[in-house]
Amino acid sequence: MGHAVLKLAGKVIAIASECRNRLGPYSVTTNDQLPDVLRPGKALLTLSGEMPPGFAHYLTFADVTSGPSTSVTRLSDDFRYLAEGDIVALEPKSGSIRVLFRAASPHNSLLVTERCNHYCLMCSQPPKDIDDSFLLDEIERLIPLVPRSTREIGFTGGEPTLAGERFLHILRLTKSHLPDTAIHVLSNGRNFADASFARAYAQIDHPDLMVGIPLYSDDPQVHDYIVQASGAFDETVIGILNLKRLNQRVELRVVLHKQSVPRLVALCEYIARNLLFVDHVALMGLEMMGFTRANLDSLWVDPFDYKDELSRAVRVLADHRVPVSVYNHQLCLVNDDVVPFYRKSISDWKNEYPDECNQCAKKDACGGFFTSGIRWGYSNYIRAFKG
Repeated sequence: MGHAVLKLAGKVIAIASECRNRLGPYSVTTNDQLPDVLRPGKALLTLSGEMPPGFAHYLTFADVTSGPSTSVTRLSDDFRYLAEGDIVALEPKSGSIRVLFRAASPHNSLLVTERCNHYCLMCSQPPKDIDDSFLLDEIERLIPLVPRSTREIGFTGGEPTLAGERFLHILRLTKSHLPDTAIHVLSNGRNFADASFARAYAQIDHPDLMVGIPLYSDDPQVHDYIVQASGAFDETVIGILNLKRLNQRVELRVVLHKQSVPRLVALCEYIARNLLFVDHVALMGLEMMGFTRANLDSLWVDPFDYKDELSRAVRVLADHRVPVSVYNHQLCLVNDDVVPFYRKSISDWKNEYPDECNQCAKKDACGGFFTSGIRWGYSNYIRAFKG
């Protein structure tokens, strides 16, 4: 296989802490000479096991049995990738760690909520009807810790807009602390059908904010079936119109599978006729996570089998000057005319290549696979390009 996939959450070997509640978020530093005034709120990652005083927490791979602090976590080797500027949270009760932000990664997204008003057939983050407002509290503490140099940060769910005003507050907070950082929100768009909510969102007046909204068919019944929510198509389209009326940036996202591919070209023609003003359209391969596994027979279609439809769909959008990209596909499974629109898009922490790709001359240009795709099966037509 390709490179090892990063583990963003998991068990630690031990947490020594007087507090049994959630710890953090902490910004990780490897600098044990940090001035005393900067140490509070920082977690010192110490490779030597030395623990100079003043830090809020200590992370180590060493077998530490004593030290100046009772707030120490011994990590497993899965987390040796942690580095300066990363942000972590710890759970003493469960003995676990979550890596919330990685300074070196261009793929940082923050989970706002697991609640959702959709129940999509291929949802990779199955919704939960729970009170997870602690995630909002955590994000509010995390944003001031994020390096100002961060190019982009995402907010995802569930459905982030279900948090209402608190979510809008988080967007304002991000604009204030990270004025040069682009924000990308993943939303089903339905709450923007409420004109007052759309206006409040627009009034944030962020210079580089985009919302990515799924639209799976030009046929309302097909879209509603895929998202398992009656009336979703109409509310989604109204939400898109409200946002564009307020000059907000909107990306349409289309996941390609057995239910959406048959009307893919018709959907792109619908976009060209009725939503020509959107800022971007992303045509996306299927991720084998969450509900996709349970509904695989109803969803899986080999990308090789729809590559001609994908070419026609891209051509429709490009001919109407709608910016379009193809995400989450492999170069050997798209036609040559799609290559100019092809993007390496799979987040680095869940990206792998099967053995067939090891000798491929275009491996560096190819986006590879989701790790889940490696484990659950992929196209029979994967082939290595010759050099």
